[in-house]
Amino acid sequence: MDIALVQLSSPDNETQSQRIDRAEYLLRQQSGADLVVLPELWSAGYFHFAQYPHLAEGVDGGTVAMCAAVARELGAYIHVGSIVERVGGEELRNTSVLIDPRGNVAHRYSKLHVFGYKSLEAELLTPGSSLPVAGTPFGQMAGITCYDLRFPGLWSELSVRGAEIVVVPAAWPAARREHWRLLTSARAVEHQVFVLACNAAGVQEGVELGGTSRIVDPSGRLVAEAGTSEEVLRATIDPGLIQTTRHEFPVIADRLADYAGLTH
Repeated sequence: MDIALVQLSSPDNETQSQRIDRAEYLLRQQSGADLVVLPELWSAGYFHFAQYPHLAEGVDGGTVAMCAAVARELGAYIHVGSIVERVGGEELRNTSVLIDPRGNVAHRYSKLHVFGYKSLEAELLTPGSSLPVAGTPFGQMAGITCYDLRFPGLWSELSVRGAEIVVVPAAWPAARREHWRLLTSARAVEHQVFVLACNAAGVQEGVELGGTSRIVDPSGRLVAEAGTSEEVLRATIDPGLIQTTRHEFPVIADRLADYAGLTH
């Protein structure tokens, strides 16, 4: 399975339409990839909070439509990263979308843990309420978003629901880059899954993003890691390694079904 993580920047002086055009150019260069992944809220720019109401769109809006067109052209899955989704009237969500090679929505997830620390995300956006896992030719695939990395209960539930490949679009700051590295590796080891983590790069509203997009295999081995600037990280993985790892070291089979029921 050939992977391309597009570690995009979202500079303050670039309009949303300009950035969509630039991302389209980069996506079209990824011929041969089976899955292409973009970062969290790249078309709006995560830290451009004041512009969220103006840059919000539907799943049928310009960002997803462009990705769907390129997915059909490449014959590849494209994980859109996430968009500021307008739901109904004024409600906004941080929603990720996986497009299949026919240009259809294969998976859709709204971020459950909206971020509050030095961020207005929790004030502006409504958390999601579902945790889907989608079947693909490469295995059961799920997506979570950035801050969700910090919540092991969410990952345990993904594992129970059968996730084998977890895509993580993010806008993770450089200040906590080592947390990013630690958590992406730990989640892969804990649940014996591939973690495909695509982070943003560059500077937004004075905040430096961490880059270092990563692919980690089910044993915790780092397959590939990007630098800190805008780039496309390409690598090949073997989805068969998931079942091999789980067979050789069957830790998942030894998990208890209910830790909350243990006595104090």
